[in-house]
Amino acid sequence: MNCPTCLDQELKEIVFFNTSVDYCPKCLGLWFEQDELRQAKDEKDKDLNWLDIDLWDKKDKFKVSPSEKICPQDKITLYEVGYGDSDIGVDVCNSCKGVWLDRGEFKKIVEYMRKKGAYEVLDHYYKNIIKEAVEVFKGPETFREELKDFLTLIKLFNYKFATQHPLISMMILSLPR
Repeated sequence: MNCPTCLDQELKEIVFFNTSVDYCPKCLGLWFEQDELRQAKDEKDKDLNWLDIDLWDKKDKFKVSPSEKICPQDKITLYEVGYGDSDIGVDVCNSCKGVWLDRGEFKKIVEYMRKKGAYEVLDHYYKNIIKEAVEVFKGPETFREELKDFLTLIKLFNYKFATQHPLISMMILSLPR
């Protein structure tokens, strides 16, 4: 497979956060096959495993524009898609659902998700806890992975609540058991 950016450079396989991906040794871009981006993100920051942004979900909310890059797997034109509500644009293949990230974009995605996660945990806690509870039984990931996501969300809420409301937390802890 050749690099979508450099075109003449062959991609090399590496293990990136316990996920086998392809990268370009020249421009340092990364090629993620379907679901590998989520796996790498979950390994990079385990507290983000409950927060997924599906690039193909809610089609009316994402921005799509044609890209000049070619899918290294299918040899068709990639599309640039706005990543969630961030200003990050990633190149995706509509056929194989692969994702091309230019150098530094993975770091930007993780930083964006950390900020979004901090907001989502407290401001939309009940909506997220119900969503994760439903996903435990309906997927899209395995039962075990969805259960881990659910428990992570509960743990994060406890940490964030205690940090943002120390007086209430101390009062709760001082109650008789």
